[in-house]
Amino acid sequence: MMQAQAPRAVVMIRPHHFRSNPETQADNAFQRASVGDVAEAARAEFDHVVTALRGVGITVHDFDDTGTETPDSVFPNNWFSTHAGGHVAVYPMYAANRRRERRWDVIDLLKTRYRVQDVIDYSGLEHDDLALEGTGAMVLDHIGRVAYVARSHRADPILLERFCTNFNFEPIAFDAHDAQGRPVYHTNVLMAVGTKVALVGLDLISDSKRRKMVRDRLAETGRDVIALTAHQIDEFAGNAIELDGNDGLIMAISARALAALDPDQVARIETHARILPLTIPTIETAGGSVRCMIAGLHLARRN
Repeated sequence: MMQAQAPRAVVMIRPHHFRSNPETQADNAFQRASVGDVAEAARAEFDHVVTALRGVGITVHDFDDTGTETPDSVFPNNWFSTHAGGHVAVYPMYAANRRRERRWDVIDLLKTRYRVQDVIDYSGLEHDDLALEGTGAMVLDHIGRVAYVARSHRADPILLERFCTNFNFEPIAFDAHDAQGRPVYHTNVLMAVGTKVALVGLDLISDSKRRKMVRDRLAETGRDVIALTAHQIDEFAGNAIELDGNDGLIMAISARALAALDPDQVARIETHARILPLTIPTIETAGGSVRCMIAGLHLARRN
């Protein structure tokens, strides 16, 4: 049976010209400049993740990216998302070089292997300088039908309302800042929502009423809400994704992020899902972690 929140299949893009993207450095505080040629190391980390996911029963559709001007291609969750009932969304991106990451052969594979009813393409709104960077900008509760969004120029409010109307989500937007007062660039570094557990950097949500609203909505939908510290967010502890493996629910998270969690937090997560730690230090220099690498497929397979 397909889980509403945790996909059994994912799309991933193997990087061949990986580097820290200079066009996103200004607003991504998690990013570090690349030192030397890091493409080979990133590719090896990527292959390790694919092998580990397949080892627990996740179907991975991996595509090779040979474009030399797509340094962030390893993070496909920003340019498309999939939804129960056969719906696909394609998103407008903030950085010009990230717009080249869109792959219509990926969409074609989805149509071939899965039941796709429609594809709603918002990407043309880039020409109006509007961006909504997929499940980076939005953390989606597929069960409670809530889209959690940290406000930024990567999550345009008009586009957010349009997406939520088209896909039947309620938007809950809030301001979030790191310990240095910088806006959080993507919501999915701040929080991860699983079937019965949620990891959230609550203290980074600036307004106390919005903070309480986020906590309460997650609790109302049956989640064990685990509050993450600003340091744990810096270590990518919020950038995790729940998947549906052969032996039950999996929480895929980076080894760096797992090391930052307290033993009681780990124990609470393991009450709800088996933790799968993945070692990706090179890829994390680009400002994203495990969640960013994985585009989950919430679609029914064709026979």
